[in-house]
Amino acid sequence: MKSRLAVAGTTLLALLFSMFVSVQPAHAAVGLRVSGGRVVEANGNAFVMRGVSHPHAWYAGQTGSFADIKSLGANTVRVVLSGGRWTANTASDVANVISLCKQNRLICVLENHDTTGYGEQSGAYTLDQAVDYWIGLQSVLTGQENHVIINIGNEPFGNNSVTPGWQAATTSAITRLRNAGFQHLIMVDAPNWGQDWAFTMRDNAAAVFDSDPQRNIVFSIHMYGVFDTAAEVTDYLNRFQTAGLPLVVGEFGHDHSDGNPDEDTIMSQAQSRGLGYIGWSWSGNGGGVEYLDMVTNFNVGSLTSWGQRIFNGANGIRQTAREATIYGGSSADTTPPTAPGTPAATNVTSTGATLSWAVSTDSGGSGLAGYDVYREQGSTDPQLGQSTTNSITLTGLTASTQYQVYVRARDGAGNLSANSSAVTFTTASGGGGGACRVAFSASPWGSGQGGFTAYVTITNTGTSAVNGWSLAFALPSGHGFQQGWSATWASSGQNLTATNLSWNGGLAANGGSTQIGFNGTWSGTFTRPASFTLNGSACTVA
Repeated sequence: MKSRLAVAGTTLLALLFSMFVSVQPAHAAVGLRVSGGRVVEANGNAFVMRGVSHPHAWYAGQTGSFADIKSLGANTVRVVLSGGRWTANTASDVANVISLCKQNRLICVLENHDTTGYGEQSGAYTLDQAVDYWIGLQSVLTGQENHVIINIGNEPFGNNSVTPGWQAATTSAITRLRNAGFQHLIMVDAPNWGQDWAFTMRDNAAAVFDSDPQRNIVFSIHMYGVFDTAAEVTDYLNRFQTAGLPLVVGEFGHDHSDGNPDEDTIMSQAQSRGLGYIGWSWSGNGGGVEYLDMVTNFNVGSLTSWGQRIFNGANGIRQTAREATIYGGSSADTTPPTAPGTPAATNVTSTGATLSWAVSTDSGGSGLAGYDVYREQGSTDPQLGQSTTNSITLTGLTASTQYQVYVRARDGAGNLSANSSAVTFTTASGGGGGACRVAFSASPWGSGQGGFTAYVTITNTGTSAVNGWSLAFALPSGHGFQQGWSATWASSGQNLTATNLSWNGGLAANGGSTQIGFNGTWSGTFTRPASFTLNGSACTVA
């Protein structure tokens, strides 16, 4: 072939070259990209986002949060930015954010929050204004395609009809970014405050995806009260999977003012389908949604019940996150750590024990991330705790009970070692503790009648841990129960009972606590419950 081309001369060469170029993509995607309906890295390895949103725009001084979020196992952080609706995040600030993501081996989803609720919320920016902001940051974003995803605008439309609508405005925004030379994976949020209850994004996603010459778009659904049943969650995910379109759950919580989302189904379905999820949010919430904080006052050592659920619960971040391979070289770390030594049990009491073991080693390059401790019960061994060192103090154990416990090591890429040998010990006899304190707070609305959202904090004031609890109380006359969260709720007339879930049943002695909540109705005069019992024992009301 080479000899024939050489004889044919310059004209034929030029013609063949132009034909070759014409069949190539106009702009080949680089870095993080979409392939076969999935997000992959530049090397083709699948990347499944497991992370949380961090409100950097309002708490720019909380730069330690990046390391803290990583320490709990996340592989992604979605960073709230503003181009002017709030104090603008400058190019130098955003460059530092990207640096912090890379230092902590996190994929950085940068989102412009200015667009939130456009058409319904005063002061909201258009998607076109959001693109202006991204173009203004292009100098610090170019070259970061392996590490940065651009989320054009958070929840860019409220519930009101506007012109141009979601499809036209989103397509225009993508076109402007590509024409400006952006090569990044672009994330686009749904309308209806991100929840797409009118199915505008669902039904028009294919056209938006095809409008991008790179076909490098991932769609983001925010799952709050609209997604309060398993059927609603699975149906929405099925539609995108059937269409072969890339989707992530870009925000969700364990509760919301518009209803109680089914976070268990959201997380389990995302895991089984290989879809990313990003919870809202790390800390600093206000305006009545403080319960969505994952840690208290940006303190990584003070996980809330929501933080415990998303990081440490079933299908949670610790269990399912895998670090991006860009941080481990050209190929993924698939080498598991060595098995830890057999744990030794000391300081065994009726409700706890201290375990220590010989450390593991990791030769895969991603480093040891920590250890997981399990009670050996066959194929469904329950997890008793996690540690970043080679020791742990277990609490919430049952008195006079034999335990067989083993340990596994986990590296930064999520590889798990073989099990250690198990240690056997029996807890001492003793009670479960009955002393308790309950703090009840509520936010009623309406005049003469209305609704309310209540938060109930249960504190164990006894000297022995509580392992499993049931809280009982009665609502005053004229008050009714609608739905609750962070517990299994049962109601009979005015009488309510809340029973712990698998992840919040242990209340440590001398101050261990958990928070649950529920929505209700009232008429006449709003009144708080007068008394509470925990496992049949009366509690002090704070």
